[in-house]
Amino acid sequence: MAAFARLLECLLWSARKEQEAEEEEEEGRRTHDGPRSLLDAPRCFQRPHGGAAASWGLRFGASAVQGWRAHMEDAHCAWLALPGLPPGWAFFAVLDGHGGARAALFGARHLPGHVFEALGTAPDEPEGVRGALRRAFLNADARLRALWPRGEPGGSTAVALLVSPRFLYLAHCGDSRAMLSRAGAVAFSTEDHRPLRPRERERIHNAGGTIRRRRLEGSLAVSRALGDFAYKEAPGRPPELQLVSAEPEVTALARQAEDEFMLLASDGVWDAMSGAALARLVASRLCLGLAPELLCAQLLDTCLCKGSLDNMTCVLVCFPGAPRPCEEAIRKELALDAALGRRVSELYSSPQEPPSLNTVFRTLASEDIPDLPPGGGLYCKVAVIAEAYSRLCQASGGRWQVSTLCSRMFLLETCDAALLPLVLGKLRPEETRDLPHMLINSHS
Repeated sequence: MAAFARLLECLLWSARKEQEAEEEEEEGRRTHDGPRSLLDAPRCFQRPHGGAAASWGLRFGASAVQGWRAHMEDAHCAWLALPGLPPGWAFFAVLDGHGGARAALFGARHLPGHVFEALGTAPDEPEGVRGALRRAFLNADARLRALWPRGEPGGSTAVALLVSPRFLYLAHCGDSRAMLSRAGAVAFSTEDHRPLRPRERERIHNAGGTIRRRRLEGSLAVSRALGDFAYKEAPGRPPELQLVSAEPEVTALARQAEDEFMLLASDGVWDAMSGAALARLVASRLCLGLAPELLCAQLLDTCLCKGSLDNMTCVLVCFPGAPRPCEEAIRKELALDAALGRRVSELYSSPQEPPSLNTVFRTLASEDIPDLPPGGGLYCKVAVIAEAYSRLCQASGGRWQVSTLCSRMFLLETCDAALLPLVLGKLRPEETRDLPHMLINSHS
């Protein structure tokens, strides 16, 4: 019953996201920026990358996926060494654009330089660094404004992590978010800047703005961002007191030996999974020895399967206290993959006509399967299920062909079947000829 409830929740989540997409289309028409339309099929290609500073025990991984959105508007950056500063300093940021990618791309390219300039060669910790991060964001926004075409909409949220030997500094504006895992639990998470937060609401009203339908002027869902210069025109008010402010909220956390990892991600990730679920999932994958960049790619695949319709980007920064590979965890994971393969074979070999992949997944979701990945559950195992199903189809002469891309794209229907009729209904006949016939028939 609990598994069925979870599956039902996912189907309802899909409907909710479709409603949010419709609201965003309406917002686009109001701001003359065009609707943020969805694609007929998600773009799932990723380029995971990472690096390490072995001398002081820092590793990072990053990945991004366009998903269902018509355009990719996220950007990110990573610096394992900062010019002019001794070893032990690093900088990472995730930016999520709206109304185009221009502001996010600018931030990824130029925000680090403003941070380095504001820090200097001997920053005072922690207060001097907190002030430097505030100045860096505001200076970057001023520079962006000087380059921005007059009258054009668009902006970007941002979340940045500055690592020093003694502190972890988080600076964010908007709804891109960061989360710290310490000693096996979420120790800190940033809070989104929404118009209805008391401090944000006071600033907006003092600048002569209004909040309608939980949005600034009935349009913008965040109250702090780079760009969005149409909301930064209140006369006689400094940049940090405009309707939309680029001033970041800055937090300084003293480093501890129990610090495990920091996850920075755009809102498409947090839409699909809670912070606690993400922390459990990341920790469990680190126990398998998964490299941070591959872990990021798996995390985004899981969020895509759980119904996120947005662009998604995540950066995972692992500290010396991060979970290490565990032989017992690896053994259990291998046993789980083998058990799922056997169960798929049993379901496929039923006396009746072989079930669709959707039916197989839904049957598995209704069963009590031990040792599923915490936080991600069966959604983390869609590739394993798809590969097992593919082998059985090929062995029986079926036409199911699996590539990495196809398994990700078409497996979405097993996780959120409510989306598939929408997708198939928009495809032209020639675009469906290579889809698995059983998959199409199961929704005809």
